[in-house]
Amino acid sequence: MRALTVLGSCGAWPEAGRACAGFLLEYDGFRVVLDLGYAALPRLLEHCPTGEVDAVVVTHQHPDHCVDVSGLARVRYYEAPDAPPVPLHCAPGVLDVLRALEPHPDPADVFAVHDLASTTRIGPFEVLTVELPHYKTNLGVRLSAPGMSVAYTGDSGPSPELSRLAAGTDLFISDATLQGPSPQTQPRYVMTAAEAAEGARGASRLLLTHFWPGSDRSVSVAEAKRVFDGEVLAAEEGLRLTF
Repeated sequence: MRALTVLGSCGAWPEAGRACAGFLLEYDGFRVVLDLGYAALPRLLEHCPTGEVDAVVVTHQHPDHCVDVSGLARVRYYEAPDAPPVPLHCAPGVLDVLRALEPHPDPADVFAVHDLASTTRIGPFEVLTVELPHYKTNLGVRLSAPGMSVAYTGDSGPSPELSRLAAGTDLFISDATLQGPSPQTQPRYVMTAAEAAEGARGASRLLLTHFWPGSDRSVSVAEAKRVFDGEVLAAEEGLRLTF
């Protein structure tokens, strides 16, 4: 099975019945989690009841992208105490957040922690990372394996680096926090749906995510479709895309 499942799609905090950033990427039995923000863990456990994933990627230290990794550590510590540490590829500051949430057990004992910026391979995937503009160090990531390539921005302001992630990918998962015209303030640390679509050019499909709570997602999709020629989808919890 080669698929991507949306675990959470909200930015900042989860709307009722939803979760913040989280995706489960599966490739021939290998499972990678991309971010795990507020309320995303219970949705992951629907697919992996004891948190039996092969790797976790966290793009940056904001809690709407990483706080439920602490919960995953507890699951692994209590439900699989003899299992080897799960590789955690993360941006600077993530481990500090996890330790502040729960120092015992030390997250570095449950996870094998790696610098995401230096990561070039995760299981079957070749990995490309680029630093994207955000309030904290945020690393966009592209994972490529034979017959499948997926890129994910985490959080980002508009940047020419987005095109490096998007080029030739089957699916581009992009922050689309805002709607309407581009804000004129500088610097920019999140994107409109149209800016996300601009950055996604070169990809086959665009999956908009990280919606501000309360947003009408159909508006974001319509705005992106004016810019992006391929299929545009709005992330919804439980949405599963196959490759």
